[in-house]
Amino acid sequence: MKKKYILFFLFGFLSISVSAQTLAEAKALYEKEQYEEAKPVFRKFVKAQPANGSYNLWYGICCLKTGEPEEALKHLETAVKKRIPGGQIYLAQNYNDLYRFEDAIRTYEDYISELSRRKRPMEEAEKLLEKSKNNFRMLKGVEEVCFIDSFVVDKKNFLESYKISPESGKLFMYSTYFQNPGKQGGTVYETELGNKVYYSEQQPDGTLSILSRNKLLDKWSQGSLLPGSINEAINASYPYVLTDGITIYYAADGAGSFGGYDIYVTRYNTNTDSYLTPENVGMPFNSPYNDYMYVIDEFNDLGWFASDRYQPEDKVCIYVFIPNPSKQVYNYEETDSKRMIQLARLHSIKDTWTNKDAVNAAKERLQNMLNSKPKAKKNYDFEFVIDDYTTYHQLSDFQSPDAKVLFGQYGRLEKSYRQQSNKLEEMRSQYAQAGKNEKTKMSAAILDLEKRVRQLSIDIEQLAIQIRNLEKRTIK
Repeated sequence: MKKKYILFFLFGFLSISVSAQTLAEAKALYEKEQYEEAKPVFRKFVKAQPANGSYNLWYGICCLKTGEPEEALKHLETAVKKRIPGGQIYLAQNYNDLYRFEDAIRTYEDYISELSRRKRPMEEAEKLLEKSKNNFRMLKGVEEVCFIDSFVVDKKNFLESYKISPESGKLFMYSTYFQNPGKQGGTVYETELGNKVYYSEQQPDGTLSILSRNKLLDKWSQGSLLPGSINEAINASYPYVLTDGITIYYAADGAGSFGGYDIYVTRYNTNTDSYLTPENVGMPFNSPYNDYMYVIDEFNDLGWFASDRYQPEDKVCIYVFIPNPSKQVYNYEETDSKRMIQLARLHSIKDTWTNKDAVNAAKERLQNMLNSKPKAKKNYDFEFVIDDYTTYHQLSDFQSPDAKVLFGQYGRLEKSYRQQSNKLEEMRSQYAQAGKNEKTKMSAAILDLEKRVRQLSIDIEQLAIQIRNLEKRTIK
């Protein structure tokens, strides 16, 4: 009997030790932000002691950080009821992720009041409060959009699922398009004519910015950052330009985003040579997760965008929709709050099927695109755009003798521009590695070469306009 008692005691002691060790390991994983690994251990402890506020807090945060806001909610609410420090801010974030913005606002305000009483810093909580207030305003303007399909694909190859018309341009991954192992970037959009690209590229500070390049005679110009406030976010990527050449959609993160990457739209202002202040496209396109690569195929009247909402780490969901000619929003005051949240979250695309004929017609257009085969790309001597409908690929295409002569001059100017641009890049690289005295000596030469390159660019553009005008008068 005594032996049995000793064995029972030892077994119990070992069980407690193992549990304590497992909890310590889970807390270590939690501190390293390895929430997925820590979550099952905390789940076990919550199940054993459901009233323990700390266990509920840790498990709730793990669920929140791994994309399970519904599962997290009751545990974070329990932690707050138990007055566990730090619980309120995570509960407010949880409400925000569930689109319960009024609850998030109330919880943030309570948390800020508590910080004020304890004379603790409030700046971060106040920023999060303003974000929830902004999200609540978005909820009152959910766009009424008809989504016809959605499919989950591998994140690394997601662009392969975009089936858009040739008239809408082409999409590439940066590494595929530029094949430059020395640089990294996001995606590339090439216009229908193939004479301009917009792309995101990693900058010296590690962030992504959007640039553009123009096609010269047989080479691309140097990339230049898009002007205006597009690149003021932490990261700006996934550009797409409508056929008007003015409207650009892109994704960015930062202070103004709902969460992660948000989709924005802006337009080029020819009077200021810059872009207007970007606008967040709002819900249901944007969410607390990453939403990006918004494309409008005007030829097929279909829209596309990608989102990792409710998806595993390596997956992304592609949504296909019918774009509106102008923005139409649901009536917030007359719509049930739960239904409004479901529409904002894209809970079910069938909830948006108010016009079955439009859905069927759009599905047919989509199926035609999915079944279409890409055309083989032709190799040309060069590409010179005359107008929206005419592009020349060889010298014999020119009808105007004067335009043909000027085009020879155009080619020589472009060659000079390339040579000088390459020389400028080399000098800049040398300058970056040089000492203080060498930099002083090199500065004047670099500034002079920069002026020459800029002037060559202006001369090339003016000559191109002159060639186009001469050719247009001849072929009328």
